[in-house]
Amino acid sequence: MVVVVYDIPDDKRRVKLSNFLEGYGNRIQWSVFECFISLNEMRELYQKVKKQVKPAEDNVRFYWMSDEAVSMTLTIGSENPEPPPKYYVI
Repeated sequence: MVVVVYDIPDDKRRVKLSNFLEGYGNRIQWSVFECFISLNEMRELYQKVKKQVKPAEDNVRFYWMSDEAVSMTLTIGSENPEPPPKYYVI
């Protein structure tokens, strides 16, 4: 799992990034996303996000969490992180 957190002062760039990240994971707070993606996918996501932000003004962080670390997560006020289903039956 990857936790993506950001602090972007520009409304337009912030909204654009949050909308983009919704395609990769679940928003758990205003500027925090949990993304159940592989390490390689995280690297690809990093490169895509890098093109959308201004490093001199914005701060975006990607935290890789191992399966073991995810299983030890404690939460208050929400469910523990769960990966999405691998398959959907329609």
